[in-house]
Amino acid sequence: MGDTRDDTGKTTGAGSTGPGTYDVVVVGGGAAGLSAALVLARARRRVAVVDAGEPRNAPAEHAHGFLTRDGTPPAELLALGRAEVAGYGAELLRGRVEHIEPGFVVRLDGGAVLLARRVLVATGLRDELPELPGVREHWGAGVLHCPYCHGHEVRDQPLGVLGTGQGAVAQALLLRQWSPDVVLFAHTLRLSEDDRERLDARGVRIVAGEVKALTSEGGRLSGVELADGRTVPRTAVFVFPRMVPRDELLTRLGCVRDEGGPVPVGPSGRTAVPGVWAVGNAVDPRALLVTAAGAGAAAAFELNHDLVAEDTEAAVLAARAADGGVPPGG
Repeated sequence: MGDTRDDTGKTTGAGSTGPGTYDVVVVGGGAAGLSAALVLARARRRVAVVDAGEPRNAPAEHAHGFLTRDGTPPAELLALGRAEVAGYGAELLRGRVEHIEPGFVVRLDGGAVLLARRVLVATGLRDELPELPGVREHWGAGVLHCPYCHGHEVRDQPLGVLGTGQGAVAQALLLRQWSPDVVLFAHTLRLSEDDRERLDARGVRIVAGEVKALTSEGGRLSGVELADGRTVPRTAVFVFPRMVPRDELLTRLGCVRDEGGPVPVGPSGRTAVPGVWAVGNAVDPRALLVTAAGAGAAAAFELNHDLVAEDTEAAVLAARAADGGVPPGG
């Protein structure tokens, strides 16, 4: 069984001497997972965080809407979080969880094995982008998704919205809050009369015709090229990607997705499978960075209380055994 190394190259967690045993193994080291690990480590729980190092927001230059850290580069924000979590004794493992067996036996790529009393899955989601030239190349810079995350940075600029899904109309209406010049490129989207009325009332211009590609100048997004040869200048374009939860570990453990939606969880991230919690974009595609961090903390509170209840029950049974198996007053 191979060693697992953290970001500094130091050997941590499971090594050649045998599997590591933890109160909680957190799968995913983004805002949700690290926030949960911080609370649990401060509660003196033995915690391991396993992270593959592939954050969803890696293409973005800055993270926004996170109080006291607004404008921080995502990589820097995660580095700060890892340092805080490690400072309380949590173990940070770089790797990918390939499988979780009931019990819980957590198997990592490379052969490392962790044993856990509980697991928290915070694996996020992946964005499936429309296959149009220029979209992927400018993703996170000139091509954006969340107005609350990036709208302020492109305020008052000529903005576009690609009509690649039903969310495009709502996105265009929302973006009008940040700029007076918003164009919805209908592309393949069929707009109802109600859609057109609302867009017109809001001051959003509709451009008909299929989009051929996004154009650039000097490495920066410059416009939207249509199939008929027209190019409409834009400095930023918003697109509503198909958001696919990374929830394979959850479904293999027996969690069942809602019809057309993610795995359902309780208010603090508890799933229907005993001992399994899930937070962040893996179960809430709409969660912002700060929302995911809050969900991680809430899950950690409930996880610790759940462990305390189990610890208390074990202590009671041990005390009874020491007294000959007779409960107090028996």
